[in-house]
Parts: sequence; C-alpha cells; structure tokens
Amino acid sequence: MIEAKDNTHTVGSGMQQALSYGEVLDVPFVYSSNGDAFLEHDRTVKKGIKEKDIPLDSFPSPDLMWQRYCKEKEIDDSVKDIVAQDYYFDTSGKSPRYYQLTAINRTIEAIARGQNRILLVMATGTGKTYTAFQIIWRLWKSRTKKRILFLADRNILVDQTRVNDFKPFGSAMTKIKNRKVDPSYEIYLALYQAVSGTEEFQNIYKNFSKDFFDLIIIDECHRGSAAEDSAWREILEYFSSATQIGLTATPKETKYVSNIHYFGDPIYSYSLKQGIEDGFLAPYKVVRIDLDKDLLGWRPEKGKLDKYGIEIEDRIYNIKDFDKSMVLEKRTEIVAKKVTEFLKATNRFDKTIIFCEDIDHAERMRHLLCNENPEEVSKNHRYIMRITGDNDEGKMELDNFIDPESRYPVIATTSRLLSTGVDVQTCKLIVLDRVINSMTEFKQIIGRGTRINEDYDKYYFTIMDFKKATENFSDPDFDGDPVHVYEPGPEDPPVPPDDEGDDNGETDVGIDGVGDPEPQPPGGGRVKYYVNDVEVTVIAERVQYYGKDGKLITESIRDYTKKTVKKNFSSLDNFLNRWKKADQKQAIIKELEEAGVLFDPLLEEVGKGFGPFDLICHVVYDQPPLTRKERAENVKKRNYFTKYGDKAREILNALIDKYADEGIENIEDMNVLRLQPINQHGTLVEIINIFGGKEKYQQAIQELEEQLYEVA
Repeated sequence: MIEAKDNTHTVGSGMQQALSYGEVLDVPFVYSSNGDAFLEHDRTVKKGIKEKDIPLDSFPSPDLMWQRYCKEKEIDDSVKDIVAQDYYFDTSGKSPRYYQLTAINRTIEAIARGQNRILLVMATGTGKTYTAFQIIWRLWKSRTKKRILFLADRNILVDQTRVNDFKPFGSAMTKIKNRKVDPSYEIYLALYQAVSGTEEFQNIYKNFSKDFFDLIIIDECHRGSAAEDSAWREILEYFSSATQIGLTATPKETKYVSNIHYFGDPIYSYSLKQGIEDGFLAPYKVVRIDLDKDLLGWRPEKGKLDKYGIEIEDRIYNIKDFDKSMVLEKRTEIVAKKVTEFLKATNRFDKTIIFCEDIDHAERMRHLLCNENPEEVSKNHRYIMRITGDNDEGKMELDNFIDPESRYPVIATTSRLLSTGVDVQTCKLIVLDRVINSMTEFKQIIGRGTRINEDYDKYYFTIMDFKKATENFSDPDFDGDPVHVYEPGPEDPPVPPDDEGDDNGETDVGIDGVGDPEPQPPGGGRVKYYVNDVEVTVIAERVQYYGKDGKLITESIRDYTKKTVKKNFSSLDNFLNRWKKADQKQAIIKELEEAGVLFDPLLEEVGKGFGPFDLICHVVYDQPPLTRKERAENVKKRNYFTKYGDKAREILNALIDKYADEGIENIEDMNVLRLQPINQHGTLVEIINIFGGKEKYQQAIQELEEQLYEVA
C-alpha cells in the first residue's frame, strides 16, 4: 500500500492515512512517499524497528516482499503453491471485494499452516457463499483439496449455491439426492438431512470412507453444528480428518452450544455495521407502530366466550400472548391495513416479507391482506402468498418470490421459512409481527433486507415493527463480537429459553416439509382463543433511521437534521458563506453526510426535486425551498449566457438541464462532458477548449453555480 503526496509534503506525511488503508485491506507492507524517498512501515514486525526510510532506487522487489510475507505467515516452500494459486475470474469482471479477499486469504494461509478447524463470521448479504466458492476454487485448482463437501440445511440454499456461485465447477460438481452416493465427483453439495437420519440406514454419508473428503464447508453453521449431539456434528466427526470451515453471520455461543468451541475463534469477522458503512449492504429505517392492547394488555370480562364459544381463561393477555394463545382479530386487521397503507404510499410491488408467530397467524394475515388489496389480488392471486413449510403451493412460489425479474408474489407471509439463508435481493419491506427473543434469529431476519440490487433500484429497506422486536438494535450484542451469553446450571437445558429453535415449540428446519407446525384447528385440543369483537387502536407511530454511528435515530428526521447541521454551521449566514466560497459544493455535501445528515429521508419528508442546499436551508433555517428545476429556470430567464459563444451556451444549457435532473454534484465533475448530449460537441478536451482552456471552463462552472444560488 503506497500513499503518494507531492514534494511539498514530508516523506512520511501520508503514513497515517496509508496505515488506515493497510489495516482495512490486511496489507502487510505500507509506504508513504513524496517523490523524493519512501517511508516503509512493516506491519509484520512485532518487535524491533517497524518504520525506516528507503531511497527511491531501493524499493523492495516483489520477490523480496513475497519472502518476507511467507516468513511472517509461517508459510514454508512446501505449501507456497497453495497461497500463490489465483482466484477465479469470469468474463463478467466480477472479483472478490476487499473484505472477501481478506477472508479468503486468511483461510488459505491458515490451511497452509496446517489449521483444520476454521470459522468465518460475515454479515448476511456480504457474500459468504461466493467467499466459500473462491476458497474452494483455489484449494481445488492447486490440488491441495481434491474432494470437497458443501453442507447446508435447506434445499433452497443448496440449489442457489449450485446454480449461482458454484456454477464454474461444472461437471466436477454434483448434488447428493435420493440418498444415492456416486464417488466419481470432486465437489459435492448436500442437504445434511439428505445424508443423515435417526436410523442407521439413513446415514448414507457413511457410504463414503472416513478420509474421502479433504475439505468440508458448513453453511449457516450456527444452526446445527454448534450442538455436540446434533446430526451435523456426527457427520463432521465422521470426516474428522478433513479440513472443516464454518460459515455464519451469527455464531451461537452458550456454555454447551458453541461454534467457537468447535471451530476456534473466527479468523475473520465482517459486521452488518461495516457492510452498511462501506456501501455493500443496504441501510434501513424503522417504522415502529404501538397498538393499545400490546402496551396496556387486555383482560376478558368474566365468563367471556371466544368466537367459537370457548370460555376464555381469566387473566391479562399481552404482546407475548397475541397470535400465540390469544388472537385478537381486529389487531391482525390493523397490521394488514398499515402494511397496505405503507405499500400504497411507496410502491405496491416492493417485495415484502411479513414474519408471523406461526402458520395459523401467517394464513390469517394472508387472508386479511387479500381483503385490503382486492384490486391487486384480482389481477393476480399470487400478489399475496403464504410461504410456510406445510404449504406446497406457497413453497412452489418461493423461487418466483426470490427472482428479481418475477413480479409475483409481492407479499409473502411466513413464520420461519424465510428467516435465514433465502436470498431475496429486492426485498424492500420487512414486517415484524412476531416476538423475537433470539439475537441470532433477529440478525438473520434483518439480513433478508440488507442486499443491494442497483439494477432494481434497491438501495435501502424499511422495517415495520409491531412487536418491539427492533429494541434488539439497542442490544450491545446486535453488532458485536460473538460472546458466551448464556450460562446454564447443571440442570438447565443447553439451549437458552425462548432461543431460536424453541420459540413457540417450532422446529427450525424448514423447506423440506419439516419446520413450521401444523395450524391448530378450532375445536378440541386447541390452545388458542379467537376473539373478533375487541377493538384495537394505534397509540403511536414513528419513523426511525439508521445513523452513521450504527444506532437508530429516535427523534424526527427534521429535528435530527437541525441539530446535526448546526454543529457545523451555527447560523444561516455561516452556511451561506461557506456554500458561496466553496470551489466544490460537493465538498460541503460530503462534509454534511459525514457529520450524519441523511439526505434521502429528508427528500421523502420534504418532497422530491430539492437539492441538498435547499433541503438544509428549509429544514434547518426555515427558508422557503426551490426545486432544482425552479433554480434552473430562473437562471435561463436571466439570459446571462449571452457573453458566451453559441457552442459554449449550448453546453451550459445542457449542464443546467443536468443539474435540474441530477443535482449539483454532476455538473462539478468534468466527466459529465463525456455524457449525452454534451459529448456531441466533441471530446472532453475539445469541449474545454471551446471555453478557452481548463481554467476558463472551471471559472464558467463557478459562475453558473453563483447564478443557480443567487436568489438564496
């Protein structure tokens, strides 16, 4: 990593900046230079001299750096080929992101050193499977690992992996199915339920010899392999001679159930917060809706019967009871109504997942959403689908729900089936109408919305919370390192009470017909009361946003913006002076964003078409705003372009139109001259020469900006 400055700076003036990059990118050798010499910082040195000056002609050669690198990583000549094996690159130009490179490299280096149990912790949506593919590719191509098993616990995960990230393995790859084993392949993908079972004859993995596999990858390893008595663990222990890599976004850590105990400490972790800050994961806002019966509870009058004539037990029912043991039908109606109102106000076809307490709740939610959206359901009944483990019709639509190009289904009601692993890239709304006591499950559910898909305008998502589930955001464990959080006594169960896998008595498996419980029918043995004559009302509804520090902003977006901006600009005059004097307005916009100003939510509140300047003047300093188009029209009316020649006037008019459509940031970037329709006037250099050179062109842009903001 080299940070270069001009020679008005000292040799080491860029070192601190370079060290920040070096740490993030996991680069061992870091340099600062001003063109006269180099300052080297060796991050591999633990004792002794870390920094030294180097003459320009003595910069270390690649061979020398490689020797130093191998020495620091404890990589000897016998395994150098493993580390030197390149990545897979396809014709699309896709390559690993920086954090994926670090995860891949650290894994390959650990294996080269002889480490056989490895844990990678990467937030949902950051490409764990693609990272696993690149690890396997390098080990397979170098012939370090010749037979590889990829284990998952849901068919959808295996199938997605086979047709997407693992596709380059081609004919060397197979999926184990129908309990048949073919030893002629090199890459095996398997659902662990498909190779194991409660009966010995079902354990077909034993048809392979114990040393058949060199490498095993366990996807979502928190779900099964953490427990010592799980079927996963039996498979891993059978193939104990293989290198085993666990992948998870949410390590499970209890006294008796531990990923770390089995795999060791993570060799690399990449968090949700890091992913959002880096721009790889979608930020979110939270809409919290408080209902009166949820906050205050409800107690039936003595002798009250439910809709089926069953006398209701006399006690206070609260948020933890609703839709489990007590169904207030008007409560479900409000949730369906609020979800529909939100979609009508944003986009009726934004993919939406509604997490319910159980299958019965998911079916009732589907039914009520149909009544709230009759016009869309009339066009296509698949507008709303229940996708749960017991329903074949719903499960058959899962691929369509996942596919960004498939319009239907739009809304999926579910219990657990979509809570983990299923990659719904275009999901823009997650509705939480279930109590979530497990941080692991909460992280997995939030992960359904964190993917970014630029092709489908998916840059952020919204969480609509009816059961206070988003209070988990304030938990220090939400984005923290994996820790032991439960210390059961000798007589306590290994799984924490109300943890995932234990919520509502449901098993946590899913798409292969096991998982969500059968709905309880009205009648004998029923554990739920159904009440249809109790009114439920909304007490409070508020919007919260994810701030730059990773915390939810709990005040209004206007109040938050005022407070944030006034830390930098105490008065309107102060802001206007800075804006006027700035050579690049984009620099002030960036400064405000880094301070925490959220322009997209402001636009939603104030209205589309306003630029950052008017948003700040209006929201913070109570000035009447003008849209970009209004500012552009005002400049055109003044005819100030008359001092320029015909071609220059055409170019400036085109730049004003660009400002009206896209904002000030675009006209400040010279690359805008390469775009239509401006590039019709010539190359970038030719256009600049129309104005008499670069300096005069930049002066023309500054004058244009002065005209745009003259009325301020």
